[in-house]
Amino acid sequence: MLSSVAAAVIPCLGRLTVTSDDGGAPAPGSIIVANHTSLADPGVVLAALLRLDVEPVVLATAGLWRIPVLGRLLERGGHVPVHRATHRAPDALGTAAAAIGAGRHVLIYGEGRLPLRTDAAEAPPEGFRSGIARLAHASGAPVVPLGQAGARRVTSGSGAKQIAGFLTAPARRPRLHVHLGSPVHLPPGVEAATAAAREAVTTAWRTAARHLGEPAAALAAR
Repeated sequence: MLSSVAAAVIPCLGRLTVTSDDGGAPAPGSIIVANHTSLADPGVVLAALLRLDVEPVVLATAGLWRIPVLGRLLERGGHVPVHRATHRAPDALGTAAAAIGAGRHVLIYGEGRLPLRTDAAEAPPEGFRSGIARLAHASGAPVVPLGQAGARRVTSGSGAKQIAGFLTAPARRPRLHVHLGSPVHLPPGVEAATAAAREAVTTAWRTAARHLGEPAAALAAR
């Protein structure tokens, strides 16, 4: 349901293109790890994945379940709330591992939050949280890195700029690109696995940013 809504809305906000190293959808039971840059990018990612016939279970902050309409869509879709900084936080990984065991794709954001920058430019992913490593080790699932670029052109910055971005995006229709890298199996150890996941997503992001001609992609490669 949520993926279908995203697929209907995103073409109104921008021009989305999708590429993949393997030329197709990730294998069932994979962990898809994406970079997070904008309030718009979850919709961009879900719309892109639906083009590959993938409707993932999404791990997202529990506060989203309190938003009218969105909360109901999340609940109906079986998505997983993450109760950060509480005793319930580990429950999300257990639920996600069960979804992977049932052959579902699971989508998780490595950084776990939006960047603090207010500009609309692209930049490499920031530091990753350890949840990806722990989920991969617990489930044995491969990690599929996903890089998205352009969502900050839809909306970013202050609250007023966020609203203005959404309102003007249908007229501007900025270019958006999502790239899926090849699956990787993370190494043992949480620290090493977290670093490997971030490196893989950064590579996928760089490919997406290059498709849009973003100068940050060239700078990050140096």
